[in-house]
Amino acid sequence: MAFTEADVPSQEGKCFVVTGANAGLGFSASAVLAARGARVVLACRNRDKAKAAMVRIREVTPDADLTFLKLDQGDLASVRAAAEQVSAEPRIDALVNNAGVMYPPLVHTAQGFEPQFGVNHLGCFALTSLLLPKLSETPGSRVVVTASLAHRFGKIDWDDLDARKSYKTSQRYADSKLANLLFLYELDRRLRASGSPVMAVGCHPGVAATELGRNSAGFRFFIRFFGWMLNTAEMGAWPTLQAATDPAVVAGGYYGPQGMGEMRGPSGLAKRVKAATDPETARRLWDVSIEKTGIDPGLPPA
Repeated sequence: MAFTEADVPSQEGKCFVVTGANAGLGFSASAVLAARGARVVLACRNRDKAKAAMVRIREVTPDADLTFLKLDQGDLASVRAAAEQVSAEPRIDALVNNAGVMYPPLVHTAQGFEPQFGVNHLGCFALTSLLLPKLSETPGSRVVVTASLAHRFGKIDWDDLDARKSYKTSQRYADSKLANLLFLYELDRRLRASGSPVMAVGCHPGVAATELGRNSAGFRFFIRFFGWMLNTAEMGAWPTLQAATDPAVVAGGYYGPQGMGEMRGPSGLAKRVKAATDPETARRLWDVSIEKTGIDPGLPPA
């Protein structure tokens, strides 16, 4: 099935938490979810940018049910506070892990993690883990994990996870996206083994013209001259929307664009490299993530 925003069914009565919702893919997904009647929690670092995003959404959907949640995935204290606050919602039908950074300078997170591994993976791992009890209250709820085509080039540098020895921005980004898919794989295995009502689903946007690559001059150049060939932010959000809302998705499934080598177009089943489903690596990353964050999802090994 070629999935686009036109295929998103009514989401009346449902609540979605979307991280990084003030711009790019997160904003586009939030706008569609709100238009379909969902309550959308915009989980962002910057309140003013989130409020501006709400104004833009309400220009199209005046009665949109929106609220702001302060969240900085580069600080585990912020992640804990956000999880506690949003758990007061009557229900959460999906946690859409969209927030991330790409090619930032080497400025370690509040807890000393390499920025891309810390924000893109550990922040996602921590928030998901803390919200699993709340998600479990709603049968059919979902955790959406956003990866990237870049995962194909990733590797987990176990000896230098915090980039104290070396830091190559593009490689560390690819590593963090491989970590996202390993997390998806292990989370899915453990959720199913425990009989949890929560489903884990992955997605990637292809190559979309968003602000994510603002730290890379090469990426900005590419978007400027070849952006017409790629996904818009709206198109790039289609896999996110499919993972979050399509009744036909499968647990542990991975979804992305179907055209031009998965770079653009409607969403459907995507491919992942063998390393993304290696059980031993996934289990080791799970254990390391618990050690680094101090947060245990409480799911026994599959």
